[in-house]
Amino acid sequence: MVNLAKFDFVVLDIIGKNYLTWVVDTKIHLEAWSLGETIKEKNGASSQDRVKAMIFIRRHLDEGLKSKYLMVEDSLALWKALRNRYNHQKMVILPRARYEWTHLRIQDFKSVAKYNFATFRISSQMKLCGETITEEDMLEKTFNTFHASNVLLQQ
Repeated sequence: MVNLAKFDFVVLDIIGKNYLTWVVDTKIHLEAWSLGETIKEKNGASSQDRVKAMIFIRRHLDEGLKSKYLMVEDSLALWKALRNRYNHQKMVILPRARYEWTHLRIQDFKSVAKYNFATFRISSQMKLCGETITEEDMLEKTFNTFHASNVLLQQ
């Protein structure tokens, strides 16, 4: 059997602040080990695959969450329980990301690299929540936030 523990990533925090990134990481890793079907409705996964997925998911949970879901024995049931508990994060993150996007200005940063980091961080959060931010949107945002003395650069 392949050692699943060697692909460690950040465990799901008990308050769920990293739920969205944890979901993406978990799905990627389960797919890499051909266990992605185990967390889908009406899957035809074998009991051995469901157990492997359960071990992997539990390995990446906070100790408090492991205790809370101690009696859950199916990977799909655990996946649904965690989704019901934390999926509201989208409703929290999206308005904050939209607010940050609206108030993002290049002149508020000491370097272009820091501005780019903030732009990509905010756009990634919005993409995780289902919003699409295109390259054109990011360029338009940058051009619109130039200081008036730099309008020639924009054109």
